[in-house]
Amino acid sequence: MNKYTRYTTILWTLFIGGLYTLFLWSILIRVNYLGAFGQMPDLVKLENPKNELASEVYSSDGVLLGKYFRENRSPVTYSEISPNVINALITTEDIRFREHAGIDLKGVFGIFYYMAKGDKRGSSTITQQLAKNLFKTRGIKEKGVLGYIPGFNIFIAKVKEWELAITLESMYTKNEILALYLNTVDFGSNSFGIKVAAKTFFRKGQDSLSISQAAMLVGLLKAPTSYSPILNPENCFNRRNTVLELMFENKFITHLQFNTLKMQPIKLNYEVEKHSDGSATYFRTMVSKYLQEWCKKNDKDLYGDGLKIYTTIDSRMQVHAEESVSEHMKVLQRRFNKHWEGEKPWRYQNKTEIPNFIEDVAKDTDRYKALEKKYGKNNDSIMIVFKTPVKMSVFSWEGDIDTLMSPYDSIAYYKHFLHTGFMTMDPYSGYIKTWVGGINYKHFQYDHVKQSKRQPGSSFKPFVYATAISKGISPCTLIPDLPITFEYEEDGKHIVWTPRNADWVYSGDSLNLRRGMARSINTIAARLTKMVGVNAVIEMAHKLGIESELRPVPSICLGSSDVNVFEMVGAYSTFLNKGVWTEPTFIERIEDNSGNVIFEAAPERKDALSEEAAAVMVYMLKGGTEEGGGTSQALFQYDIFRGNEMGGKTGTSSNYSDGWYMGVSTHLVGGVWVGGEDRSIHFRTSATGEGSKTALPIFGLFMEKVYADTSLDIRMGRFKMPSRMSININCPRRPDRVVVDSLALTEEAVEEDQLPDAEIVE
Repeated sequence: MNKYTRYTTILWTLFIGGLYTLFLWSILIRVNYLGAFGQMPDLVKLENPKNELASEVYSSDGVLLGKYFRENRSPVTYSEISPNVINALITTEDIRFREHAGIDLKGVFGIFYYMAKGDKRGSSTITQQLAKNLFKTRGIKEKGVLGYIPGFNIFIAKVKEWELAITLESMYTKNEILALYLNTVDFGSNSFGIKVAAKTFFRKGQDSLSISQAAMLVGLLKAPTSYSPILNPENCFNRRNTVLELMFENKFITHLQFNTLKMQPIKLNYEVEKHSDGSATYFRTMVSKYLQEWCKKNDKDLYGDGLKIYTTIDSRMQVHAEESVSEHMKVLQRRFNKHWEGEKPWRYQNKTEIPNFIEDVAKDTDRYKALEKKYGKNNDSIMIVFKTPVKMSVFSWEGDIDTLMSPYDSIAYYKHFLHTGFMTMDPYSGYIKTWVGGINYKHFQYDHVKQSKRQPGSSFKPFVYATAISKGISPCTLIPDLPITFEYEEDGKHIVWTPRNADWVYSGDSLNLRRGMARSINTIAARLTKMVGVNAVIEMAHKLGIESELRPVPSICLGSSDVNVFEMVGAYSTFLNKGVWTEPTFIERIEDNSGNVIFEAAPERKDALSEEAAAVMVYMLKGGTEEGGGTSQALFQYDIFRGNEMGGKTGTSSNYSDGWYMGVSTHLVGGVWVGGEDRSIHFRTSATGEGSKTALPIFGLFMEKVYADTSLDIRMGRFKMPSRMSININCPRRPDRVVVDSLALTEEAVEEDQLPDAEIVE
């Protein structure tokens, strides 16, 4: 055997041996022999590659309200991606992508040539990079024992990526691989996938990206931080031009285009999407809490499974609700500031200022507690630090203000703000249509629709009247506006309580139930409560949907127990829905990322009132706008009464701490609460602090906007009443004076010894 033949034999032996070794190596890796090589994805994972996908929240009219995500990613198909992006990607990452079957042999062997030249370019194809990104081939679980040995780890990972790339090429088309890749990659700025990247950097769709924009985004893939247009704009500019040059060299763009585009500056429309972005932020936060529990029970991942959550919120109504809150609260805040100009608004019930109020609030903050750990408790240094001005951005109704302010002063500043909660609901379906939990989610994240509970004041009175109607007391029954006293035991104490009217006047007139409720006469509500019994009122409130604990005391008739807007709206909706309470519902259905429906709403329903009694209550609520002196007549300032009927009830708690309005229309029921963050912060007079002044305008503004919006299927009209009614609602319109015998007490009231005290008889 001559020398030439011997060398040839050796080379062929090495080559064949190398191929055999590589083949054997790949088999060992595939089966993860003795656990030494780490896991390989099974066929199921290859057929259904798992990506972290943001779950999306939609309104009932199909508008994206927001997202829940760890990695903000929304997938798109190949046809939805601009050709400019595809061309930039192929020319930069894998020019022979359309020719190879997952491994570019020319590129693999060429890597040694470039290494010798000192050129640190990679040889991985787009398909290999996709395999690495999708299946984390270099992650801890995929390492195995040998993966911790320097040199071995890279070789093992490379072989895995080759195998996976070949498999992916056999399972997907080239276009599908490109789409998968562009949906997978990280562009920086918490934008994963081309759709989110296009929106983050340019505020536009991925299908309309220009050549220059596509080149910049593809350039980011090499190192999102190093080439970030925000952090390193010069590097980003140069990298974009490198991509443009490659596009020219590979004939994707002309020489003229290259020369023109490379001179253009990078123009961004940059905004990083956050969980708190979008509309209905308070609502989405509440929904996320519900969904997290639901996902636990149903083995889903809210932040990675790409769920589609279709809510009952109407995006158009939500905009009207948020605008109404903003418009009114801006005016109300100016009024409040003027009301307390030069004074502190935190007051005891006797109207004297609460001493050390801000200091006490400060001590409950996380910042103060952190300083206590550093300096020790009761250390003067804490308050010195707390009163030292620092840079901060604070909320104002004219926009955020960048300022120097101490943490101590910022607490005092924010305590001056009034807050609100506003919700509307379709009373027939139970679907919640709008939800505004506060004045600004960025600065005030406490939700005043469901999280907060406050005294409803007179907006609780309809439950008293509903109890009376359900017990057979006619809405035409006349009851005197005279003082009434209750004596009862609570917590071992003997209590004597005589409710007063809002104006401190007892007219002595007798009013029927409708007029008494319309004018919100406290003595009449109190007398009805004595007639039907406190426990009966509480039972009725619970049947109508009030879930909060209600103290069994006579003052329940004036709304002394805390409730929230959410349950109040649900309860009032029962009157419109023929006496059937329908569970307030905020999610209509949930789909997985393949479009399969995995949850569909089925609101709970239960009978609470007879249809006739419910119709009477709607008639009673209309009294607020129709009866002389009705507390809802401030609604007349809004353009909502052209052939239209509306009703509602105001509510104001002691010292004007809480202003409420519960409004009803033929299509919607709404509830509004307005007040300070603390009960001690409020207006001081009825002229400024009553619910008709603080809360009602939000409902009025909202309904005006809704009726004016022709895109909504909500028209003015009249309430539907049963064709036949055994309960007489055509009451004589005259304020008679009566004696107790005319109160038409039911047998139940008499048996419960709820007769009025003797001194009340005229």
